[in-house]
Amino acid sequence: MNTPYYVYVIELDPAVKGRARFRKANPGASTKSTCLYVGSSVRRPTLRMEQHKEGYRANRYAREFGLRLRPDLFEAYNPIPTRADALELEVWLAERLRSKGFAVWQG
Repeated sequence: MNTPYYVYVIELDPAVKGRARFRKANPGASTKSTCLYVGSSVRRPTLRMEQHKEGYRANRYAREFGLRLRPDLFEAYNPIPTRADALELEVWLAERLRSKGFAVWQG
């Protein structure tokens, strides 16, 4: 049996909009847009969130600005059978959320 993979979404503190790279990645975002980080991992989302906050293989925005997981935005897609599928879904989900008005950093 293959190890499953997961996509996950972390809500970020709006203060992340103060970072130039984040703003550049989200040129169409309004000041009211909810900020999100989208990732994928072989780890379950709750564990991966803890790892980000602890600094283990962490994305800077998830570590510094991560507030909470948003299972309402990712649970329907998990588990995912392969790493390649998880990476593809991560990109798709980030683009989909951005098209719905969220400000997204995809890692």
